[in-house]
Amino acid sequence: MELTQDLKDAIATGYARRDRDHMAPTIAYFERLLGEHPEHPVLVLEVAGAYDTAGRESDAAVRYEQALDLGLDGDDLRRCLCQYGSTLRWLGRLDESVAVLERARAQFPQSDAVRVFLALTLAEAGRSDDAVAQLLTVITDHAEVTDLGRYAVGLRGLAEWFGKGRPVDAE
Repeated sequence: MELTQDLKDAIATGYARRDRDHMAPTIAYFERLLGEHPEHPVLVLEVAGAYDTAGRESDAAVRYEQALDLGLDGDDLRRCLCQYGSTLRWLGRLDESVAVLERARAQFPQSDAVRVFLALTLAEAGRSDDAVAQLLTVITDHAEVTDLGRYAVGLRGLAEWFGKGRPVDAE
């Protein structure tokens, strides 16, 4: 379904008016907008995000699932998978969160956001080496904007080592 300029402007208005400490008006705004454009996947995603920001993760999860079922692509799909994966983590549904975020990583392998949300879930699931590997990969992918310098190559190797389960060299 097309996201017209009017809808883009309406979504931007909703964000401009958002008060993260008082999300009820934002939820109502996006629900009203969705009512005017029923089953628009991006608007369902925006409603889900509003519920999520309000701490209503169970309501958000239902809406994220609906948005995915309605069909998203590109950046909207990436955002939905990140946010849904994060919500599942908050709900303690760690295996589902990993699955959603692994799907996101497969579809958006260069996304730092995907890798960071995956790292958070992996850490929560007790998979600290995998989490560290994800974060080291994000950091070393952007070594030029840090002071890592020559350490970046070694840290990238360490990320791979963690990701492979700390294999012992057979010498």
